[in-house]
Amino acid sequence: MGFLAVGFCRPGRAPFFDEFCTWIAAGMHGEMGWLARNPAMRETPMNLLKGCRTVISLAYPYSSVKPLTSDGFSVARYTEFGHVDYHDRLKKLAKELAQSIELLEPGSRSRVCVDSSPILEKSFAYQSGIGFIGKNNLLIIPGYGSYFYLAEILTTAFLEDPEIEPIPNQCGACTLCVDACPTGALEKPFRLNASRCLSYLTIEHTGTTSNQLGRKMGRCFFGCDVCQEVCPLNKTNGSESISLPSTREILQMEEGQFKRIFGKTPFARAGLQKLKSNIRALGPPRTDPHPG
Repeated sequence: MGFLAVGFCRPGRAPFFDEFCTWIAAGMHGEMGWLARNPAMRETPMNLLKGCRTVISLAYPYSSVKPLTSDGFSVARYTEFGHVDYHDRLKKLAKELAQSIELLEPGSRSRVCVDSSPILEKSFAYQSGIGFIGKNNLLIIPGYGSYFYLAEILTTAFLEDPEIEPIPNQCGACTLCVDACPTGALEKPFRLNASRCLSYLTIEHTGTTSNQLGRKMGRCFFGCDVCQEVCPLNKTNGSESISLPSTREILQMEEGQFKRIFGKTPFARAGLQKLKSNIRALGPPRTDPHPG
């Protein structure tokens, strides 16, 4: 079905839950108030699905090729413009697997989680043995890297699986991600201040994007991949693909056109006005280097 890895664990107290609560209390989640809600549900998947006995963690790849506009600006790789939004794609695939489990275990119930559910995804994926938590706070699969989405299936079926020890951190003495973070959001290894992160500031944060921030964005106007690009454990080969309209075209768009082109993509979350604000923060439009 295209998944990179699958792991299984029990639905106990989420690993790193106390650290997560400390992070929230410090206000490092910025305006993302939903992260502070439903702490009981985040503490254990048993509060998300009554009778849950197994947590299945799934990793699904996205391309390491950098998406570009026709005038040479970029966006985060996870957006995969031209594909249906990853939430919908992964939910469909995971629900197929969940239905298979329910056929094997009649009477069992399941719940699929993709990104937006109140579950500490990386924590359970780590506990299931899929990968380790890097110094950039991303889950890293040894031999592959971090360019992937996560999904979970919570099920009341008790799936037998061997006891798997979580993979220890393999970053060693490397601090390239911390050193390269454009805004210093990675304050130190394993500590991300999301309120300073370019992914947060160009997508979730409301309000106008400043020219000062624009100077730190480089040529990327949606999200940020710097801490992944510099990671030696990622297989980034520098490939680029022109797949997006030019920034000039986006600046000239009206809401109806934006919804037709971007309505079923991750760009819809930020919205047209936020995209325009991000683009303007980068400076005046350039001449299109890729005519036609």
